[in-house]
Parts: sequence; structure tokens; C-alpha cells
Amino acid sequence: MTVIIGMDPHKRSATIEVIDERGRALAVGRYGTDKAGYAEMLAAGRRFTDRVWAIEGCNGIGKHIAHRLVHDGETVLDVPPKLSAQVRVFATGNGRKSDPVDAHSVAMVALRTPNLVQVQVDPDLVVMGMLADRRDELGRARTNTVNRLHGVLLELCPGGAKPFLSAAQARALISTIKPRDLVGKTRRRLAAELIGELAGIDKKIKAAEKELTELVRARGCTLMELTGIGPSGAARLLADVGDIRRFRDRNRFASYNGTAPLDASSGQQQRHRLSRAGNRRINRTLHIMAIVQLRNPTKGRAYFDTKKAAGKTSMEAMRALKRRLSNVVYTRMIADQKRREAADPGGHSGTTLQSSVTDLTPDIGPSDKPLPESATNHPKPSLPTAS
Repeated sequence: MTVIIGMDPHKRSATIEVIDERGRALAVGRYGTDKAGYAEMLAAGRRFTDRVWAIEGCNGIGKHIAHRLVHDGETVLDVPPKLSAQVRVFATGNGRKSDPVDAHSVAMVALRTPNLVQVQVDPDLVVMGMLADRRDELGRARTNTVNRLHGVLLELCPGGAKPFLSAAQARALISTIKPRDLVGKTRRRLAAELIGELAGIDKKIKAAEKELTELVRARGCTLMELTGIGPSGAARLLADVGDIRRFRDRNRFASYNGTAPLDASSGQQQRHRLSRAGNRRINRTLHIMAIVQLRNPTKGRAYFDTKKAAGKTSMEAMRALKRRLSNVVYTRMIADQKRREAADPGGHSGTTLQSSVTDLTPDIGPSDKPLPESATNHPKPSLPTAS
């Protein structure tokens, strides 16, 4: 008999409930996440021979404990918080929320929901995710530093500095300013300190991107060949997606990253609206990709203009472009995966880089596909990818 161990994780504690195949509770407990508490929880779980751990939010608050369990040879399933919330709402507790109730909801989701993602710890992808997070932090720190520098320069020199300012340009600007009063000298000193901070952040960003570039290329990924995807964007896609084959088709991938529009039709009016669901970090990567493509003479720009000419608003055309780029990214990741398998002695022999699942011409416009379609796919004439 296989049991499900549902867990509601927190930073310093974790509450578990063990249920059998009928949903009957066999054990409940609350444990610390330190070494002693974790060892006690693991021992409590291992009292059941056939077991599967189900943890809520393995890409968020539950990540630290999920990875520890996988490292110790346990099978861990990732339960999306939305699914456990639905179970809790329809339970007899009238939606009451507590750690034991959450653990029970997570266990019931794992018991009744097929095809939940099993947590796999790939060291290369973990490192990419860490470095991508660090690159995002450096980007936010740079923006904050530049904003502060602009505030000081506005008071130090008439009109301030130009919008897009580098450390070298700011240093050249203040070198021409020689205030004589105490207030002016203090402002100049603060500006010089901010310029030093900006130069240090730029140096760290350059080093992080260099390291990410090496890691992405070493994995055989060609996402950086697409216009609008840099080292951090490619690393973010690889780290968050993991095995691209877990998505049955490109529509499932679009639903995962939030670019699949939601059907908002009513009566004779047929329309779709923007989805706020999905992985927002990947959605942000696709948004940056779309912005870069719109700023350059690319296939993406031509696709956007075609949608505008067809009567779409700018927001609707942007949504359609992001959905299109999601297809392009999915196609490229599938091709990279097959290429790695062909090069790996342990991979599948005879694989090719072409597949009817990854064609670029859907039965209806990809920007108007609100939900994942069935598994039936048919070969279509190939179109050039947006790049």
C-alpha cells in the first residue's frame, strides 16, 4: 500500500499528514526544519515502506525541504498552491486555514491528481537558477542606484544627466563640476560614491552574465540565438522549465508561462483577455524578448504590425506576439533536448530535430488559443521562426 505524505512547509517548521489510498489519515505531525527536526520527520515518513511525499510550492517556500528529501532518495511531488486551495475551499471545514488543514489538502491533491510534476534536482539547473536570481537582484540594485544618482545630479548640475547613464559618463560629468560651497561639495562626494557603487554593480553584472553564458552553452542550449534572449533569460527558462518534455505540446507550455489568453467571449462577442496566471518569471522573460523584437526589424516586429493592421489594439497585438514567441521558445527547447539526447550515448537513437508537435503553424491563430488543445497534432508547412 502506497501512502501519501502531504506537507505544508514553512521556513522553520513543516506540518505533515500521512494518508492511505482511501484518503484516511494515518499520522499527523509538526516538525522543525533544522537538522534534528528534519531527521525526526524523515524517520516518521520512513515508517511507511511505500511512500510519496507531496509538498506545496516546491519552487517557492517548499524548495529547501523538497531538495533535501530528494537528496536523501525520497520521491517528491510538487503540488501547486491553487489546487490545494481548491480542495480546502470545498472541504467540510468551510475553507478554514491552518497548517494541519493545509497538509491534508496537499495530500488529497496528490492522491486525486494524476501527472503532478516530480521534483528532480539537477545541479546544473539549480546553479543556473541561483545565478539568474542573482542577476535579477543586481539589475534591481543597478536601477535603484541609477535613480539615486539622477536625484543627486539633478541638484548638482542644471537639467541633470541623460536618462541612460553609465558609470563612466557620470564620472565624466561630475569631473566638470567644481562646487565651492559646503552643500555642493557634499553633493559631489555623494555622487562620486554612487558612481563607485554603480561601477561595482556593473562589474558584478558582467561577471554573472559571463558565467551564465558559459553554463548555458555547456548545456547545448541555443536559446541565446533568439533575438531578445540573453544569458539570464536563457538560464531562467532552463532552470524554471527543467525537462521541456513534461509539457505535452506548446499550448500546455503557453498555459504554464501565462501567455495563453483566457476566453472572455459572451454571446455573439468572441474575445480573449490577458492571463495573469502562470510562471511570472518566464512570462517576464518572454515580455523582454517581445520588447527587444519590437525595437528591431525582426519577424516579431512584422508579426506585431500584421496584428495591428488586422484591427488589434497595441495590447492585444503584444499579447499575440508573446504567445507566438512562447511557441518559438518551446520549439527551440524541444530541438535542443533532442540534440542533447542524440549526442548522449545513453540517449535515444534515431531522434531528429523535426517534430509535428513543434510546428509553428497552428490550426487557429496561436494568439487566440485560450486553453491547451488535445494531444492530436498534424504536420503543417514550416514558417521561419521569429528572431
